[in-house]
Amino acid sequence: MAVLTPIPASAAAVQSAQSTAGLACSLQRSGSLWQLGIEAQELTTGIGQLAEQLETDDPEQRASALAELEAALLAEEGNKAALAAKADATCWVIEHLRGQAAYRQQQAKRLTDLARSDASRAEALEESLIFVLTQLQPAATRFSFPNHELNSRKSSAVVIDDEQALDAEWLTFSTTSKPDKNAIKEALKAGRQIAGAQLLNRRSWRIH
Repeated sequence: MAVLTPIPASAAAVQSAQSTAGLACSLQRSGSLWQLGIEAQELTTGIGQLAEQLETDDPEQRASALAELEAALLAEEGNKAALAAKADATCWVIEHLRGQAAYRQQQAKRLTDLARSDASRAEALEESLIFVLTQLQPAATRFSFPNHELNSRKSSAVVIDDEQALDAEWLTFSTTSKPDKNAIKEALKAGRQIAGAQLLNRRSWRIH
């Protein structure tokens, strides 16, 4: 997977201004493996810089970055080798970002599991401490320690022992509905006209 070179903050503005010209120009491929590798890395880095601009919440800046990339690809309309190189570099960046996203999702899940475990242990310790203290002082509503305090407050909650035994006056009713997309899809494919629905045909793409 391609490794994107970090962009120093002081050079970001200059590199952003040069990105369109650098990507849009035709590749001067020397034929040596070393030079081809350098060119591929430069392309990947340049496209990665444009990809960083897509993180903005500013729709105009996002559209501008996408326009730069599209212009860089369209500039090679008559040069199949250069277009293929830029498209391939773009695929490298896409794979890198998706791989990074997957890794961060795994890390987020790991941290969520650790947080859940910590919270569970803290809850168990608190319950055990309160159980012991209230056994020793059943009438107490507050416990004071050198650095902490345990406070309590009274509350009420309804517990339903048998919902079926409740009269209708104690029940609330609600209804929900949602479109049956599977049935609608089959009907539209069969040629039926359904007001409020239409069948859109899409083509999906996948990088290999």
